[in-house]
Amino acid sequence: MQTNDLSHAVWRKSSRSSGNGQCVEVALIGPNTAVRDSKNPAGRVLVVGARAWNALLLAWPRT
Repeated sequence: MQTNDLSHAVWRKSSRSSGNGQCVEVALIGPNTAVRDSKNPAGRVLVVGARAWNALLLAWPRT
């Protein structure tokens, strides 16, 4: 299993976050994207590859 070094990750929250605590943060780590719950930054992190991240963005409904 590959591990990802998150010690230098720069986390960002969407500018469209509503401030109600229902947000995620993302960080680019090499070719992958890390995603975490903004309410629990020390919690678990989901890391996905570029293809999976692009598929998610393409499937996300635009409002």
